[in-house]
Amino acid sequence: MLDDNLKSQLKSYLERVVRPIAITASVNDSPKSKEMSELLNELVKLSDKISVVETRDDGERAPSFALNSPGHDISLRFAGIPMGHEFTSLVLALLQVGGHPPRTEQAIIDQIKDLDGDFTFETYFSLTCQNCPDVVQALNLMAVLNPRVKHVAIDGGVFPAEVASRQVMSVPTVYLNGQVFGQGRMEVEEIVAKLDTNSAARAAERLNKREAYDVLVIGGGPAGAAAAIYAARKGIRTGVAAERFGGQVLDTMAIENFISVRHTEGPQFAASLEEHVKEYDVDVMNLQRAEKLVPGKEMISVELANGATLQSKTVVLSTGARWRQMGVPGEDHYRNKGVAYCPHCDGPLFKGKRVAVIGGGNSGVEAAIDLANIVSHVTLVEFDNKLRADDVLQRKLRSLPNVEILLSAKTTEVLGDGQKVTGLVYENRIAGQRHTVSLEGIFVQIGLLPNTEWLKGTVELSPRGEIIVDHHGQTSVPGVFAAGDCTTVPYKQIVIALGEGAKASLAAFDHLIRTSAPDADAVKAA
Repeated sequence: MLDDNLKSQLKSYLERVVRPIAITASVNDSPKSKEMSELLNELVKLSDKISVVETRDDGERAPSFALNSPGHDISLRFAGIPMGHEFTSLVLALLQVGGHPPRTEQAIIDQIKDLDGDFTFETYFSLTCQNCPDVVQALNLMAVLNPRVKHVAIDGGVFPAEVASRQVMSVPTVYLNGQVFGQGRMEVEEIVAKLDTNSAARAAERLNKREAYDVLVIGGGPAGAAAAIYAARKGIRTGVAAERFGGQVLDTMAIENFISVRHTEGPQFAASLEEHVKEYDVDVMNLQRAEKLVPGKEMISVELANGATLQSKTVVLSTGARWRQMGVPGEDHYRNKGVAYCPHCDGPLFKGKRVAVIGGGNSGVEAAIDLANIVSHVTLVEFDNKLRADDVLQRKLRSLPNVEILLSAKTTEVLGDGQKVTGLVYENRIAGQRHTVSLEGIFVQIGLLPNTEWLKGTVELSPRGEIIVDHHGQTSVPGVFAAGDCTTVPYKQIVIALGEGAKASLAAFDHLIRTSAPDADAVKAA
């Protein structure tokens, strides 16, 4: 299953293992079980510290395998074959079970070890989901560090009956002790914070003790990362408060237009951004949502959702954007129950079913093309009287036999049976007629909304909610700058956001120099 290059890389990683790894595999006669056995046997050949024992009818999901180490109480299991995006999760699990220390802050490690309670987690993932590995890896780490935490990562494609019975329609979906715990990307800090109810108050207490910054960046996407690096390189006190470091890039499947890098994936790019930022003296405060900006003559305050307040001489706003919602009846109720926003993540869950894609831009047409290879039928619904995607994408879309394109169609309602989506209603904008389409999934791809609601009444915003900036990135508030997808700068692209973040940071530094310089009279008096 593993090519020679991958085997060589994996062998070098496994040399870091310091204690035995005992793998117990639950097998049956299925082809997937045979594939899993092949993979495990290849692992045994790569390290003399790995052993495998196969069992049948042991009450566990099959095919699946558990990782443990003699003398340690670890409950960590993969149900299915963790290849694709999850192969990294397997490698990290082997290293951590084998005693290699995790690259996690000691404070988080201590918090995990101190969790009081019995926690049995089940995570449903798909091999094409770029959001799933973060969740799987976080819960695996917790299972390694705390014997009262148990985790099984389940490939929904291998266990479709289980997915159907639990009505899992979005990945990652995490169950805790049999109840839904969360859906979507979650980092280990966020998971621990949900379990440790006093963590928010303790975090706020720590943050309130922070000294004032020279530059405080709000947001950790490409614009925020660039702003932080450029500020830190000036030798000034720099902080970054981000709701999730990496921002929208974390939800991007493939990046092929970042100059000098022919291809990368969003999570990998985001990890590189964070690693680069942390090479400098930057105070990174992750999982922190800003709620209020308070301008001041000497200091600007930013109030956070956990009750903490940060102070800075200048602020760079780089809060990015999020997927735009349809805003129709039924959308909120059926979110993650058939209404989805990531075709790469959730598409495999709709194999053989009928779905719709809302939006005829590049994102919508690309989603429809990808889904057409998985589902039985795709209905693309576009509000305009023509598609707005690139011609090459349109030609590809129209060549697919299982795709229907509806133009001048306004989605008016999402239908469901109370548990899952059963259809949608649209109105033909020319004829005025309403139609119902029976389907089981709706993928919304209608653009972005800037994350600026919390700034209304403080900085000047455009009618679309974007922060209005000049050619230096200056906002309407002195000392407050902005960059990236949350601003009026056109063309929401990663490479542009990086440049705008650097520019805003340089402008903030220039502002600091000019406002801290003594006036002419003071110089003469001296």
